[in-house]
Amino acid sequence: MREAFGRALVALGEEREELVVLDPDVASSTRTCYFAERFPGRFFNIGISEQDMIGTAAGLAASGRLPIATGFAVFVAGRAWEQIRNTVARQNLNVKIAVTHAGLSDYGDGASHQSIGDVALMRVIPNMTVVVPADAASAARALEASAVHRGPVYLRLGREETPEVYGEGCDLTFGRATTVRDGSDVTLIANGIMVSMALRASEALSREGVDARVVDMHTVKPLDTACVEAAAKETGAIVTAEEHSVIGGLGSAVSEALAETTPAPMRRVGINDRYGESSRSYAALLSRLGLTPEAIT
Repeated sequence: MREAFGRALVALGEEREELVVLDPDVASSTRTCYFAERFPGRFFNIGISEQDMIGTAAGLAASGRLPIATGFAVFVAGRAWEQIRNTVARQNLNVKIAVTHAGLSDYGDGASHQSIGDVALMRVIPNMTVVVPADAASAARALEASAVHRGPVYLRLGREETPEVYGEGCDLTFGRATTVRDGSDVTLIANGIMVSMALRASEALSREGVDARVVDMHTVKPLDTACVEAAAKETGAIVTAEEHSVIGGLGSAVSEALAETTPAPMRRVGINDRYGESSRSYAALLSRLGLTPEAIT
């Protein structure tokens, strides 16, 4: 996913001369190194200081530039939260925060580098749009959508390659969920890598005679509440799936919407109030923490 992001960033830079990229000394890891090679005068390595990076991005946005602030999700969302809240979002500045290594995808470095609460941190900030793409194609499309959206955006990407959900013609609109499989018995609402797992879960359920709808809720904020309400009314039950804590993320957002409008039986699949851990592989860590198609079924 980060590879697609890096390539899309260069393409966007060709179209938008005002676009600049800020990096906290991890360009090779986030793949913003491609942009640095193509546009060295529009790339700024701020050093290992996410707080300063966000402050600089705010100043650039106030000066008419289109800044893309990048880095590892856990450090940008955690270390720079106050700057994001007060310097960027409070003024509704046009800063795009595109982070990689989200969720458990930095499996080798362990809990300190695994971002399992960043969506919750960003959801609570007024004016912030929070987007979690499902695959490489939707990541590239989300970056393009971020560039034309006015206001701060938090774009959450994983480190590893993800199974393909969409082709090159991916259509992604902020605030509008995408139904990737229709169904009438239950709705599986997912984002990020869990969309592909929800599709696999729906296939397993189909073999048991259960017709599952699969929804890609790529935009956690603003949530497509109309989609959630329709799913509850039309299928009668909902399961959410996310590579994030079950506290404060997609599952929380969906349950809040249901509680206020259309109460329905619901179950949340995610990381259960615990830290991550080191692993020899991403797949093994996902399985160990219960983020599998079997957990969704």
